Amino acid sequence: MTHSPHTTGIHGFAQSFSKARNLRRHHHFYVGPTNSGKTYHALNALTQAKSGVYLAPLRLLAMEVRDRLVAAGVPCNLITGEERILMTGAQHTASTIEMMNPSNMVEVAVIDEIQMLQDPDRGSAWTQALIGVPGKRVFICGSNAVTPPCIAAIESLDETYEVTETARLTPLVLEDESICGQRYSKLKLKSKLQKGDAIIAFSRKDVLTFSARIRQWGFSVASIYGALSPEVRRAESERFNSGQADILVATDAIGMGLNLPIRRVIFANTHKFDGVASRLLNATEVRQIAGRAGRFGLYPTGYVNVFEADEHIHIEHMLTTNDDANLSKLPISIGFHQIEALGKQLHTGKIAEILTYLEERSRLQHTLFAAAPLTGQIQQALLVDAYAPSMSLKDKYIFVCAPIALNVAFERDYYLLCLKSVAESQIRHLPIAPDWLAGSAPKHLEAAELLSHNLSLYAWLSFKFPHTFVDGDDVSDLRQRISYYIQRALRVQTGYGETQRESELIKYRR
Repeated sequence: MTHSPHTTGIHGFAQSFSKARNLRRHHHFYVGPTNSGKTYHALNALTQAKSGVYLAPLRLLAMEVRDRLVAAGVPCNLITGEERILMTGAQHTASTIEMMNPSNMVEVAVIDEIQMLQDPDRGSAWTQALIGVPGKRVFICGSNAVTPPCIAAIESLDETYEVTETARLTPLVLEDESICGQRYSKLKLKSKLQKGDAIIAFSRKDVLTFSARIRQWGFSVASIYGALSPEVRRAESERFNSGQADILVATDAIGMGLNLPIRRVIFANTHKFDGVASRLLNATEVRQIAGRAGRFGLYPTGYVNVFEADEHIHIEHMLTTNDDANLSKLPISIGFHQIEALGKQLHTGKIAEILTYLEERSRLQHTLFAAAPLTGQIQQALLVDAYAPSMSLKDKYIFVCAPIALNVAFERDYYLLCLKSVAESQIRHLPIAPDWLAGSAPKHLEAAELLSHNLSLYAWLSFKFPHTFVDGDDVSDLRQRISYYIQRALRVQTGYGETQRESELIKYRR
């Protein structure tokens, strides 16, 4: 059998992490539901170690752990795709998982939210960390959904491990009666809301609409959704944490790592749109979100509920069913050296052609690993080839890996402007701050969110192409101004009139 550069590279994948292979690593699994103290043990070990690294699923969590270590008197760097904040003498680093440094040997490494191995776009970053982080002791935290394939990989490396299954520190109770009874009703919802409730919706539009309405009902509200920057999410979390906000309205963005004083989680829907279609929430999602209720030390019990009676059955089933993932192999991403080798073999500089060849022709045969899907990267690659055909393959690869939502026209257009700047060797400055940033008129809220996303792309590219994106040092100031505007706008925005559920009910009644 003839191996493509892709498969050959992956067969040697584990050995490519030489620093990790030279250590006799020991792995501590802390696996269990939310509110079970999983990361507590790992972060204690990290704080007490002479050197360490925390690998986060979100920039927000990296920021929080860095602040926690510094507050404990442990100097700690913060390294994400968008920033490098280095402290003199620091032997600890908090970083996003994609920024894992395979050359920096440490005493303790913490890999958080290991169940993210299931994520089709980012799962391979958790594989890299599991196989490649050079820590003498590696703490692996998350749900128990993906433990078997992780253990299989560790055993194949002849490394040791132990598993501690953690139990919830407070009971989680699904309330008997749904919030609105048989059918959804605004008036019933209004009468049943209590301080400490978190309403979980699954779109920005619904979060903003519920937030505005609940504020009109006399409650103070904090809002969290995916389009908000980590700085704004953190500020809104703090408003709820400190009691300045009675009720939290959020998307499933709260399902990962945020410690919030939630007494009761209320699902506004049991379906979510996953980018392709609307589908029922799965067991891992329901448990991650519902488990945020009943914060240990604050509430003796956490409560869960839904809007309508018939939704009760699905949530109950998801809370009691086995949530082991259907994941038998760990996902692995393609590296540039493999792309370069295949480009020479195929006599092409078109990166989309190379990635498509890998996706369609290369079949990885391995008991432990599987090639991560390339669909998203191929979409970006087609744009890069079309708009910067003569760019070097290495620079094309960087743009293919850039964090961008191509389905958002505003982001796509800015991405293409940045691509053109590098292709034509032209300096690109930061986006100009609009006049409305100084105000709080909520009509610019979406524009501010989009501007924040473009700023994140600029910051990311400034580390890759510092001679083109020359204003990297000024990012934090503009980011702060945008965040302050968004925080002000969130408190006065008026929503969209009707939620998705209400719009559907109106259509149905017609």
